[in-house]
Amino acid sequence: MKKSRLYPFERNRYFYGKLLTVRDFESEQKYVNDKRRLLNRLLYGSGVVSGMQVVPVDDKTISVEMGVAIDYIGREIVIPAPVTLKLSMIEGFTNNEYKKNVYLCVNYDEKGKEPVHSVGNSAVRSDEVSEYNRVLESYRLSIVEEAPAPSSFEFVRLMENVATVYQDDNVRITQRMPKYVNAGEVAEVRLVVEKTLQTPRIAFDFEYEAKGFIPLGPEGNKVSFTEAGDANETEFVLVYNVKAPEETGVAALLRIPSQKAKLTIGDEIIPIDANASHSIDVVKEPVAERILKDWHERSLEQAVEGSADQSICLAKISLLQMGPTYMIEKVDRVPFGEYIENGSLLQRLGQSSRGTALHKFFASAEAHDLEYDAKPALDVTYHPDRNAFDFKLGIPRPQPLYDEIATGTMEVALESIGKTGGFFFSRGKKNFISDEMGHGLGEGQVTVVVGLEENESSLAAERSGSGKRVYYGQSDVFKGTEFEPDIPNVSLGTIVYPEKGTFRIGMKLQGETESTASVIAVRWWAFKSLSGAAPAIDSRLAEAIAQAAAGRE
Repeated sequence: MKKSRLYPFERNRYFYGKLLTVRDFESEQKYVNDKRRLLNRLLYGSGVVSGMQVVPVDDKTISVEMGVAIDYIGREIVIPAPVTLKLSMIEGFTNNEYKKNVYLCVNYDEKGKEPVHSVGNSAVRSDEVSEYNRVLESYRLSIVEEAPAPSSFEFVRLMENVATVYQDDNVRITQRMPKYVNAGEVAEVRLVVEKTLQTPRIAFDFEYEAKGFIPLGPEGNKVSFTEAGDANETEFVLVYNVKAPEETGVAALLRIPSQKAKLTIGDEIIPIDANASHSIDVVKEPVAERILKDWHERSLEQAVEGSADQSICLAKISLLQMGPTYMIEKVDRVPFGEYIENGSLLQRLGQSSRGTALHKFFASAEAHDLEYDAKPALDVTYHPDRNAFDFKLGIPRPQPLYDEIATGTMEVALESIGKTGGFFFSRGKKNFISDEMGHGLGEGQVTVVVGLEENESSLAAERSGSGKRVYYGQSDVFKGTEFEPDIPNVSLGTIVYPEKGTFRIGMKLQGETESTASVIAVRWWAFKSLSGAAPAIDSRLAEAIAQAAAGRE
Protein backbone atom coordinates (compact mmCIF):
# COMPACT_ATOMS: atom_id res chain seq x y z
CA MET A 1 0.00 0.00 0.00
CA LYS A 2 3.00 2.33 0.29
CA LYS A 3 4.02 2.02 -3.35
CA SER A 4 3.71 5.21 -5.38
CA ARG A 5 2.99 3.42 -8.64
CA LEU A 6 -0.73 3.95 -9.19
CA TYR A 7 -1.16 2.61 -12.73
CA PRO A 8 -1.90 0.65 -14.88
CA PHE A 9 -5.20 -0.29 -13.33
CA GLU A 10 -6.06 -3.92 -12.91
CA ARG A 11 -9.55 -4.78 -11.72
CA ASN A 12 -10.40 -8.07 -9.98
CA ARG A 13 -12.73 -10.29 -12.01
CA TYR A 14 -15.17 -12.44 -10.13
CA PHE A 15 -16.78 -15.64 -11.36
CA TYR A 16 -18.82 -18.42 -9.81
CA GLY A 17 -16.68 -20.76 -7.78
CA LYS A 18 -13.58 -18.50 -7.78
CA LEU A 19 -11.18 -19.19 -4.94
CA LEU A 20 -10.43 -15.82 -3.32
CA THR A 21 -7.01 -15.36 -1.78
CA VAL A 22 -5.23 -12.54 0.05
CA ARG A 23 -3.91 -11.32 -3.31
CA ASP A 24 -7.46 -10.89 -4.66
CA PHE A 25 -8.64 -8.79 -1.74
CA GLU A 26 -5.49 -6.64 -1.82
CA SER A 27 -5.99 -6.13 -5.55
CA GLU A 28 -9.56 -4.97 -4.89
CA GLN A 29 -8.39 -2.35 -2.39
CA LYS A 30 -5.50 -1.19 -4.58
CA TYR A 31 -7.73 -0.68 -7.62
CA VAL A 32 -10.10 1.63 -5.74
CA ASN A 33 -7.38 3.51 -3.84
CA ASP A 34 -5.08 4.07 -6.82
CA LYS A 35 -7.84 5.49 -9.02
CA ARG A 36 -8.92 7.92 -6.31
CA ARG A 37 -5.35 8.99 -5.62
CA LEU A 38 -4.57 9.54 -9.27
CA LEU A 39 -7.59 11.82 -9.63
CA ASN A 40 -6.69 13.61 -6.38
CA ARG A 41 -3.23 14.36 -7.73
CA LEU A 42 -4.26 15.46 -11.22
CA LEU A 43 -7.49 17.31 -10.44
CA TYR A 44 -6.80 18.90 -7.07
CA GLY A 45 -3.02 19.03 -6.75
CA SER A 46 -1.04 18.74 -3.55
CA GLY A 47 -1.03 20.69 -0.32
CA VAL A 48 -3.03 21.60 2.75
CA VAL A 49 -6.79 21.42 2.31
CA SER A 50 -7.86 22.44 5.81
CA GLY A 51 -6.34 23.04 9.21
CA MET A 52 -2.84 21.80 10.17
CA GLN A 53 -1.93 25.16 11.72
CA VAL A 54 1.44 25.14 13.47
CA VAL A 55 1.44 27.15 16.69
CA PRO A 56 4.36 27.77 19.08
CA VAL A 57 3.51 26.61 22.60
CA ASP A 58 6.69 27.69 24.34
CA ASP A 59 10.33 28.35 23.42
CA LYS A 60 10.95 24.75 22.36
CA THR A 61 7.51 23.27 21.71
CA ILE A 62 5.00 23.46 18.89
CA SER A 63 1.44 22.28 18.41
CA VAL A 64 0.09 20.99 15.09
CA GLU A 65 -3.66 21.34 14.80
CA MET A 66 -5.93 18.74 13.21
CA GLY A 67 -6.41 18.99 9.47
CA VAL A 68 -6.38 17.41 6.03
CA ALA A 69 -3.85 17.49 3.20
CA ILE A 70 -3.16 15.64 -0.05
CA ASP A 71 0.40 14.54 -0.75
CA TYR A 72 2.29 14.57 -4.04
CA ILE A 73 0.86 11.26 -5.26
CA GLY A 74 -2.70 12.01 -4.21
CA ARG A 75 -2.89 10.24 -0.86
CA GLU A 76 -4.99 11.82 1.84
CA ILE A 77 -3.15 12.86 5.01
CA VAL A 78 -5.35 13.33 8.05
CA ILE A 79 -4.23 14.62 11.45
CA PRO A 80 -7.28 13.58 13.53
CA ALA A 81 -6.36 15.40 16.74
CA PRO A 82 -3.96 18.19 17.79
CA VAL A 83 -0.47 16.99 18.61
CA THR A 84 2.08 18.83 20.77
CA LEU A 85 5.77 18.01 20.41
CA LYS A 86 9.14 19.41 21.39
CA LEU A 87 11.24 20.18 18.34
CA SER A 88 14.03 18.01 19.64
CA MET A 89 11.66 15.01 19.66
CA ILE A 90 10.72 15.35 15.98
CA GLU A 91 12.53 13.20 13.43
CA GLY A 92 15.30 15.05 11.60
CA PHE A 93 16.02 17.70 14.24
CA THR A 94 19.74 17.86 15.09
CA ASN A 95 21.54 19.64 17.90
CA ASN A 96 24.66 20.65 16.02
CA GLU A 97 23.56 24.19 15.10
CA TYR A 98 20.77 26.26 16.59
CA LYS A 99 21.19 29.48 14.59
CA LYS A 100 19.04 28.37 11.70
CA ASN A 101 15.63 28.01 10.08
CA VAL A 102 14.05 24.58 10.18
CA TYR A 103 11.08 23.31 8.20
CA LEU A 104 8.31 21.17 9.68
CA CYS A 105 6.98 18.72 7.09
CA VAL A 106 4.21 16.14 7.00
CA ASN A 107 4.10 12.89 5.03
CA TYR A 108 1.60 10.11 4.48
CA ASP A 109 2.27 7.03 6.60
CA GLU A 110 0.66 3.67 7.36
CA LYS A 111 0.76 1.68 10.57
CA GLY A 112 -0.39 -1.83 11.44
CA LYS A 113 -3.15 -2.03 14.02
CA GLU A 114 -5.00 -4.68 16.01
CA PRO A 115 -2.64 -7.69 16.04
CA VAL A 116 -4.41 -11.07 15.95
CA HIS A 117 -3.33 -14.71 15.93
CA SER A 118 -2.72 -16.02 12.41
CA VAL A 119 -4.35 -19.42 12.15
CA GLY A 120 -3.01 -20.16 8.69
CA ASN A 121 0.58 -19.42 9.56
CA SER A 122 0.41 -21.60 12.68
CA ALA A 123 -0.28 -24.61 10.49
CA VAL A 124 3.16 -24.36 8.89
CA ARG A 125 5.08 -22.92 11.84
CA SER A 126 5.40 -24.30 15.34
CA ASP A 127 5.61 -20.93 17.11
CA GLU A 128 2.68 -18.59 17.54
CA VAL A 129 2.37 -16.01 14.73
CA SER A 130 0.50 -12.68 14.87
CA GLU A 131 -0.64 -10.45 12.04
CA TYR A 132 -2.16 -6.96 12.04
CA ASN A 133 -5.88 -7.07 11.41
CA ARG A 134 -6.07 -3.42 10.26
CA VAL A 135 -3.91 -0.85 8.45
CA LEU A 136 -4.17 2.65 9.93
CA GLU A 137 -3.67 5.40 7.38
CA SER A 138 -1.71 7.98 9.35
CA TYR A 139 0.94 10.69 9.04
CA ARG A 140 4.54 11.35 9.94
CA LEU A 141 6.03 14.67 11.04
CA SER A 142 9.66 15.46 10.33
CA ILE A 143 12.12 18.34 10.44
CA VAL A 144 14.11 19.35 7.37
CA GLU A 145 16.99 21.75 7.98
CA GLU A 146 17.50 22.88 4.40
CA ALA A 147 14.90 24.79 2.44
CA PRO A 148 13.65 23.00 -0.66
CA ALA A 149 14.75 24.43 -3.98
CA PRO A 150 12.05 26.69 -5.47
CA SER A 151 12.11 24.69 -8.70
CA SER A 152 11.15 21.54 -6.80
CA PHE A 153 7.54 22.80 -6.75
CA GLU A 154 5.57 21.96 -9.86
CA PHE A 155 3.78 25.29 -10.24
CA VAL A 156 7.05 27.17 -9.90
CA ARG A 157 8.58 25.04 -12.66
CA LEU A 158 5.61 25.77 -14.91
CA MET A 159 5.41 29.52 -14.34
CA GLU A 160 8.80 30.83 -13.24
CA ASN A 161 12.43 30.77 -14.24
CA VAL A 162 14.49 30.58 -11.04
CA ALA A 163 18.24 31.18 -10.76
CA THR A 164 20.28 30.76 -7.59
CA VAL A 165 22.65 33.67 -7.06
CA TYR A 166 24.22 32.57 -3.76
CA GLN A 167 23.61 29.92 -1.10
CA ASP A 168 25.22 28.76 2.13
CA ASP A 169 23.96 27.34 5.42
CA ASN A 170 22.45 30.65 6.56
CA VAL A 171 21.73 32.67 3.42
CA ARG A 172 20.09 31.93 0.08
CA ILE A 173 19.63 34.50 -2.68
CA THR A 174 17.53 33.58 -5.68
CA GLN A 175 16.16 35.57 -8.57
CA ARG A 176 12.82 34.77 -10.18
CA MET A 177 11.31 35.79 -13.51
CA PRO A 178 8.26 34.71 -15.50
CA LYS A 179 9.02 31.67 -17.63
CA TYR A 180 7.29 33.25 -20.64
CA VAL A 181 6.61 36.85 -21.68
CA ASN A 182 4.78 38.46 -24.56
CA ALA A 183 6.49 40.81 -26.98
CA GLY A 184 6.96 44.29 -25.53
CA GLU A 185 5.62 43.22 -22.14
CA VAL A 186 7.03 44.59 -18.89
CA ALA A 187 8.35 41.62 -16.89
CA GLU A 188 8.72 41.68 -13.12
CA VAL A 189 12.01 40.37 -11.73
CA ARG A 190 12.03 39.39 -8.04
CA LEU A 191 15.22 39.12 -6.03
CA VAL A 192 14.48 36.94 -2.98
CA VAL A 193 16.86 37.06 -0.01
CA GLU A 194 16.37 34.36 2.66
CA LYS A 195 18.41 34.24 5.87
CA THR A 196 18.40 33.13 9.48
CA LEU A 197 17.46 35.59 12.20
CA GLN A 198 20.95 35.84 13.64
CA THR A 199 22.70 36.33 10.32
CA PRO A 200 24.12 39.89 10.16
CA ARG A 201 22.62 42.49 7.88
CA ILE A 202 22.87 41.76 4.17
CA ALA A 203 23.61 44.17 1.32
CA PHE A 204 23.71 43.07 -2.29
CA ASP A 205 24.55 45.25 -5.30
CA PHE A 206 24.96 44.13 -8.88
CA GLU A 207 24.79 45.13 -12.52
CA TYR A 208 22.95 42.71 -14.75
CA GLU A 209 23.57 42.07 -18.42
CA ALA A 210 20.52 41.95 -20.68
CA LYS A 211 20.17 40.63 -24.21
CA GLY A 212 16.77 41.58 -25.60
CA PHE A 213 15.49 42.98 -22.31
CA ILE A 214 15.45 46.75 -21.79
CA PRO A 215 16.16 47.93 -18.22
CA LEU A 216 13.38 50.08 -16.75
CA GLY A 217 14.82 50.87 -13.32
CA PRO A 218 15.79 54.40 -12.30
CA GLU A 219 19.43 53.28 -12.20
CA GLY A 220 19.34 51.43 -15.50
CA ASN A 221 20.81 47.96 -15.09
CA LYS A 222 22.06 48.59 -11.56
CA VAL A 223 20.19 46.94 -8.68
CA SER A 224 20.83 47.54 -4.99
CA PHE A 225 19.40 45.78 -1.93
CA THR A 226 20.11 46.73 1.68
CA GLU A 227 18.42 45.04 4.61
CA ALA A 228 16.63 47.46 6.92
CA GLY A 229 18.47 48.02 10.17
CA ASP A 230 15.54 47.21 12.45
CA ALA A 231 14.17 44.33 10.37
CA ASN A 232 13.24 41.14 12.20
CA GLU A 233 12.49 39.16 9.09
CA THR A 234 13.98 36.10 7.46
CA GLU A 235 12.86 36.81 3.89
CA PHE A 236 13.08 39.94 1.77
CA VAL A 237 11.88 40.58 -1.79
CA LEU A 238 13.22 43.31 -4.08
CA VAL A 239 11.31 43.89 -7.33
CA TYR A 240 12.58 45.57 -10.49
CA ASN A 241 11.27 45.58 -14.06
CA VAL A 242 12.58 44.96 -17.56
CA LYS A 243 10.84 45.27 -20.92
CA ALA A 244 10.74 42.27 -23.25
CA PRO A 245 11.79 42.45 -26.92
CA GLU A 246 9.22 43.40 -29.55
CA GLU A 247 9.94 40.22 -31.51
CA THR A 248 8.35 36.84 -30.73
CA GLY A 249 9.91 33.41 -31.08
CA VAL A 250 13.19 34.45 -29.49
CA ALA A 251 14.78 33.92 -26.11
CA ALA A 252 15.68 37.02 -24.08
CA LEU A 253 18.59 36.67 -21.66
CA LEU A 254 19.30 38.24 -18.30
CA ARG A 255 22.54 37.45 -16.47
CA ILE A 256 24.25 38.51 -13.24
CA PRO A 257 28.02 38.25 -13.79
CA SER A 258 29.82 37.33 -10.57
CA GLN A 259 32.44 40.02 -11.16
CA LYS A 260 29.73 42.70 -11.25
CA ALA A 261 28.03 41.57 -8.02
CA LYS A 262 28.97 42.56 -4.49
CA LEU A 263 27.50 40.68 -1.51
CA THR A 264 28.15 41.94 2.01
CA ILE A 265 27.07 40.00 5.09
CA GLY A 266 27.73 42.09 8.16
CA ASP A 267 31.15 43.63 7.56
CA GLU A 268 32.41 40.78 5.39
CA ILE A 269 32.44 40.84 1.61
CA ILE A 270 31.42 37.42 0.31
CA PRO A 271 32.71 36.25 -3.08
CA ILE A 272 30.11 35.00 -5.57
CA ASP A 273 31.28 32.16 -7.75
CA ALA A 274 28.28 31.42 -9.98
CA ASN A 275 26.89 33.52 -12.80
CA ALA A 276 23.13 33.46 -12.31
CA SER A 277 21.28 33.64 -15.62
CA HIS A 278 17.77 33.48 -17.07
CA SER A 279 16.64 32.55 -20.56
CA ILE A 280 13.03 33.66 -21.11
CA ASP A 281 10.93 32.70 -24.14
CA VAL A 282 9.10 35.54 -25.87
CA VAL A 283 5.86 33.96 -27.07
CA LYS A 284 3.10 35.11 -29.39
CA GLU A 285 0.13 33.49 -27.66
CA PRO A 286 -1.06 34.71 -24.24
CA VAL A 287 1.26 33.53 -21.47
CA ALA A 288 -1.59 31.77 -19.63
CA GLU A 289 -2.34 29.69 -22.73
CA ARG A 290 1.29 28.67 -23.04
CA ILE A 291 1.46 27.60 -19.39
CA LEU A 292 -1.74 25.56 -19.77
CA LYS A 293 -0.25 23.93 -22.85
CA ASP A 294 2.80 22.86 -20.83
CA TRP A 295 0.49 21.62 -18.08
CA HIS A 296 -1.54 19.43 -20.41
CA GLU A 297 1.48 18.13 -22.30
CA ARG A 298 3.18 16.74 -19.20
CA SER A 299 3.78 13.04 -19.27
CA LEU A 300 1.87 10.94 -16.76
CA GLU A 301 5.11 10.07 -15.05
CA GLN A 302 6.01 13.73 -14.64
CA ALA A 303 2.55 14.55 -13.34
CA VAL A 304 2.35 11.78 -10.74
CA GLU A 305 5.75 10.35 -9.91
CA GLY A 306 8.04 13.30 -10.48
CA SER A 307 7.50 14.58 -6.92
CA ALA A 308 6.38 11.33 -5.26
CA ASP A 309 8.85 11.59 -2.40
CA GLN A 310 8.28 15.30 -1.71
CA SER A 311 6.92 16.34 1.67
CA ILE A 312 4.35 19.04 2.38
CA CYS A 313 5.95 21.86 4.35
CA LEU A 314 3.64 23.06 7.13
CA ALA A 315 5.86 25.73 8.68
CA LYS A 316 9.16 27.53 8.59
CA ILE A 317 10.42 27.83 12.18
CA SER A 318 13.06 30.48 12.87
CA LEU A 319 15.35 29.62 15.78
CA LEU A 320 17.56 31.82 17.92
CA GLN A 321 20.62 30.44 19.62
CA MET A 322 20.54 31.12 23.36
CA GLY A 323 23.87 30.04 24.82
CA PRO A 324 24.04 26.25 24.63
CA THR A 325 20.41 25.87 23.62
CA TYR A 326 17.79 27.49 21.38
CA MET A 327 14.39 29.16 21.39
CA ILE A 328 11.61 29.43 18.81
CA GLU A 329 11.43 33.05 17.66
CA LYS A 330 8.96 32.90 14.77
CA VAL A 331 6.70 30.45 12.93
CA ASP A 332 5.64 31.10 9.31
CA ARG A 333 2.81 28.82 8.23
CA VAL A 334 2.96 27.00 4.85
CA PRO A 335 5.90 29.11 3.64
CA PHE A 336 5.84 27.78 0.07
CA GLY A 337 2.11 28.24 -0.52
CA GLU A 338 1.22 24.55 -0.65
CA TYR A 339 -2.54 24.96 -0.42
CA ILE A 340 -5.46 23.34 -2.22
CA GLU A 341 -8.40 25.70 -2.73
CA ASN A 342 -11.96 24.47 -3.05
CA GLY A 343 -13.09 24.81 -6.67
CA SER A 344 -16.67 25.70 -5.74
CA LEU A 345 -15.48 28.40 -3.37
CA LEU A 346 -13.19 29.89 -6.01
CA GLN A 347 -16.07 29.97 -8.46
CA ARG A 348 -18.30 31.73 -5.95
CA LEU A 349 -15.57 34.22 -5.14
CA GLY A 350 -15.28 34.96 -8.84
CA GLN A 351 -19.03 35.53 -9.10
CA SER A 352 -19.05 37.69 -5.98
CA SER A 353 -16.26 39.86 -7.28
CA ARG A 354 -18.44 40.71 -10.26
CA GLY A 355 -21.63 41.28 -8.30
CA THR A 356 -20.59 42.68 -4.91
CA ALA A 357 -17.81 44.61 -3.27
CA LEU A 358 -15.74 41.47 -2.60
CA HIS A 359 -12.22 41.84 -4.01
CA LYS A 360 -13.09 45.36 -5.14
CA PHE A 361 -11.74 48.66 -4.00
CA PHE A 362 -13.27 52.10 -3.93
CA ALA A 363 -11.59 55.27 -5.06
CA SER A 364 -12.12 58.97 -4.77
CA ALA A 365 -10.20 61.60 -6.69
CA GLU A 366 -9.73 65.32 -6.60
CA ALA A 367 -7.59 67.74 -8.56
CA HIS A 368 -6.03 71.01 -7.48
CA ASP A 369 -4.00 73.75 -9.15
CA LEU A 370 -0.24 74.11 -8.87
CA GLU A 371 1.98 76.96 -9.99
CA TYR A 372 2.39 76.96 -13.75
CA ASP A 373 6.09 75.99 -13.53
CA ALA A 374 5.59 73.17 -10.99
CA LYS A 375 5.67 69.47 -11.86
CA PRO A 376 2.45 67.43 -11.80
CA ALA A 377 1.99 65.66 -8.45
CA LEU A 378 0.02 62.57 -7.52
CA ASP A 379 -0.64 61.65 -3.89
CA VAL A 380 -2.30 58.28 -3.16
CA THR A 381 -3.61 57.26 0.27
CA TYR A 382 -4.93 53.77 1.01
CA HIS A 383 -7.50 53.17 3.75
CA PRO A 384 -7.43 49.43 4.58
CA ASP A 385 -10.39 49.70 6.94
CA ARG A 386 -12.70 50.49 4.02
CA ASN A 387 -10.58 49.20 1.13
CA ALA A 388 -10.48 52.63 -0.46
CA PHE A 389 -7.94 54.80 -2.25
CA ASP A 390 -7.81 58.60 -2.26
CA PHE A 391 -6.13 60.09 -5.32
CA LYS A 392 -5.10 63.75 -5.22
CA LEU A 393 -3.76 65.11 -8.50
CA GLY A 394 -1.95 68.41 -8.70
CA ILE A 395 -2.06 69.94 -12.19
CA PRO A 396 0.11 72.96 -13.09
CA ARG A 397 -1.87 75.96 -14.24
CA PRO A 398 -1.32 77.03 -17.86
CA GLN A 399 1.56 79.42 -18.24
CA PRO A 400 0.12 82.93 -17.91
CA LEU A 401 0.39 85.18 -20.93
CA TYR A 402 0.99 88.16 -18.65
CA ASP A 403 2.43 88.68 -15.23
CA GLU A 404 -0.17 91.23 -14.14
CA ILE A 405 -3.55 92.44 -15.33
CA ALA A 406 -5.50 95.51 -14.22
CA THR A 407 -8.88 96.86 -15.30
CA GLY A 408 -11.17 99.80 -14.67
CA THR A 409 -13.83 102.05 -16.16
CA MET A 410 -14.02 105.66 -17.11
CA GLU A 411 -17.39 107.39 -17.52
CA VAL A 412 -18.09 110.57 -19.47
CA ALA A 413 -21.47 112.37 -19.54
CA LEU A 414 -22.50 113.18 -23.09
CA GLU A 415 -23.80 116.58 -21.96
CA SER A 416 -20.36 117.49 -20.63
CA ILE A 417 -18.66 117.03 -23.97
CA GLY A 418 -17.26 120.34 -25.09
CA LYS A 419 -16.93 121.64 -21.54
CA THR A 420 -13.84 121.86 -19.40
CA GLY A 421 -12.98 119.74 -16.43
CA GLY A 422 -11.52 116.30 -16.85
CA PHE A 423 -11.33 116.62 -20.68
CA PHE A 424 -9.85 119.07 -23.07
CA PHE A 425 -10.13 119.78 -26.75
CA SER A 426 -7.56 118.64 -29.25
CA ARG A 427 -8.30 120.75 -32.32
CA GLY A 428 -11.86 119.69 -33.00
CA LYS A 429 -14.91 120.03 -30.92
CA LYS A 430 -15.56 116.27 -31.07
CA ASN A 431 -12.07 115.01 -30.04
CA PHE A 432 -11.46 114.40 -26.33
CA ILE A 433 -8.43 113.12 -24.42
CA SER A 434 -8.49 112.18 -20.74
CA ASP A 435 -6.10 113.22 -18.05
CA GLU A 436 -3.25 110.80 -17.22
CA MET A 437 -4.55 107.81 -15.26
CA GLY A 438 -2.52 105.26 -13.30
CA HIS A 439 -3.09 101.63 -14.26
CA GLY A 440 -1.51 100.31 -11.05
CA LEU A 441 1.03 97.97 -12.72
CA GLY A 442 4.00 100.22 -12.14
CA GLU A 443 6.64 101.29 -14.59
CA GLY A 444 7.41 99.30 -17.71
CA GLN A 445 5.78 98.34 -20.93
CA VAL A 446 2.08 97.60 -20.73
CA THR A 447 -0.64 97.14 -23.29
CA VAL A 448 -3.93 98.95 -22.75
CA VAL A 449 -7.08 97.74 -24.47
CA VAL A 450 -10.25 99.83 -24.37
CA GLY A 451 -13.88 99.19 -25.28
CA LEU A 452 -17.28 100.73 -24.88
CA GLU A 453 -19.38 99.19 -22.12
CA GLU A 454 -23.12 98.97 -22.57
CA ASN A 455 -25.35 99.62 -19.61
CA GLU A 456 -27.40 96.68 -18.24
CA SER A 457 -30.55 98.79 -18.43
CA SER A 458 -30.09 99.78 -22.07
CA LEU A 459 -32.82 98.91 -24.56
CA ALA A 460 -30.50 96.57 -26.52
CA ALA A 461 -29.53 94.68 -23.37
CA GLU A 462 -33.16 94.30 -22.37
CA ARG A 463 -34.13 93.01 -25.82
CA SER A 464 -31.34 90.42 -25.95
CA GLY A 465 -31.66 89.34 -22.32
CA SER A 466 -27.87 88.98 -22.16
CA GLY A 467 -27.13 91.80 -19.75
CA LYS A 468 -24.22 94.24 -19.99
CA ARG A 469 -21.89 93.92 -22.99
CA VAL A 470 -18.48 95.43 -23.88
CA TYR A 471 -17.69 96.28 -27.51
CA TYR A 472 -14.08 96.35 -28.72
CA GLY A 473 -13.01 97.71 -32.09
CA GLN A 474 -15.58 99.02 -34.55
CA SER A 475 -18.95 98.56 -32.88
CA ASP A 476 -20.83 99.71 -35.98
CA VAL A 477 -20.21 96.30 -37.63
CA PHE A 478 -23.08 95.03 -35.45
CA LYS A 479 -25.49 97.68 -36.72
CA GLY A 480 -28.68 96.21 -38.17
CA THR A 481 -28.26 92.89 -36.29
CA GLU A 482 -29.72 91.54 -33.07
CA PHE A 483 -26.43 92.61 -31.44
CA GLU A 484 -26.76 96.27 -32.46
CA PRO A 485 -25.30 98.31 -29.58
CA ASP A 486 -27.12 101.08 -27.74
CA ILE A 487 -23.99 103.18 -27.35
CA PRO A 488 -22.66 106.37 -28.95
CA ASN A 489 -20.67 106.00 -32.17
CA VAL A 490 -17.21 106.68 -30.71
CA SER A 491 -13.68 105.87 -31.85
CA LEU A 492 -11.20 105.11 -29.05
CA GLY A 493 -7.42 105.24 -28.70
CA THR A 494 -4.78 105.14 -25.95
CA ILE A 495 -1.44 106.72 -25.05
CA VAL A 496 0.85 104.78 -22.63
CA TYR A 497 3.65 106.37 -20.58
CA PRO A 498 5.93 103.39 -19.60
CA GLU A 499 8.23 105.49 -17.41
CA LYS A 500 5.33 106.90 -15.41
CA GLY A 501 3.01 103.91 -15.19
CA THR A 502 0.15 106.02 -16.59
CA PHE A 503 -1.96 106.26 -19.74
CA ARG A 504 -4.57 108.42 -21.47
CA ILE A 505 -7.74 107.48 -23.33
CA GLY A 506 -8.77 109.44 -26.40
CA MET A 507 -12.30 109.58 -27.85
CA LYS A 508 -13.77 110.93 -31.06
CA LEU A 509 -17.49 111.20 -31.72
CA GLN A 510 -18.41 109.98 -35.19
CA GLY A 511 -21.39 112.08 -36.24
CA GLU A 512 -24.75 112.22 -34.51
CA THR A 513 -25.63 109.42 -32.08
CA GLU A 514 -28.97 107.60 -31.81
CA SER A 515 -28.07 106.09 -28.46
CA THR A 516 -30.43 106.47 -25.51
CA ALA A 517 -27.45 106.42 -23.14
CA SER A 518 -26.54 109.68 -21.41
CA VAL A 519 -23.11 108.45 -20.30
CA ILE A 520 -20.22 106.99 -22.29
CA ALA A 521 -18.65 104.17 -20.23
CA VAL A 522 -15.19 103.06 -21.32
CA ARG A 523 -13.82 99.74 -20.00
CA TRP A 524 -10.02 99.55 -20.05
CA TRP A 525 -7.65 96.60 -19.51
CA ALA A 526 -3.93 96.96 -18.83
CA PHE A 527 -1.57 93.96 -19.38
CA LYS A 528 2.07 93.71 -18.32
CA SER A 529 3.84 91.05 -20.35
CA LEU A 530 6.24 88.37 -19.05
CA SER A 531 9.09 89.58 -21.21
CA GLY A 532 8.60 93.25 -20.38
CA ALA A 533 7.88 94.07 -24.03
CA ALA A 534 4.47 95.26 -25.14
CA PRO A 535 2.88 92.31 -26.97
CA ALA A 536 0.86 92.59 -30.13
CA ILE A 537 -2.90 92.67 -29.81
CA ASP A 538 -3.65 89.20 -31.16
CA SER A 539 -5.59 86.08 -30.24
CA ARG A 540 -3.35 85.49 -27.20
CA LEU A 541 -4.28 88.88 -25.82
CA ALA A 542 -7.94 88.22 -26.51
CA GLU A 543 -7.63 84.97 -24.57
CA ALA A 544 -6.06 86.85 -21.65
CA ILE A 545 -8.93 89.35 -21.69
CA ALA A 546 -11.44 86.54 -21.59
CA GLN A 547 -9.65 84.84 -18.71
CA ALA A 548 -9.42 88.09 -16.76
CA ALA A 549 -13.06 88.90 -17.40
CA ALA A 550 -14.11 85.48 -16.15
CA GLY A 551 -12.07 86.02 -12.99
CA ARG A 552 -13.60 89.48 -12.45
CA GLU A 553 -17.09 88.07 -12.71
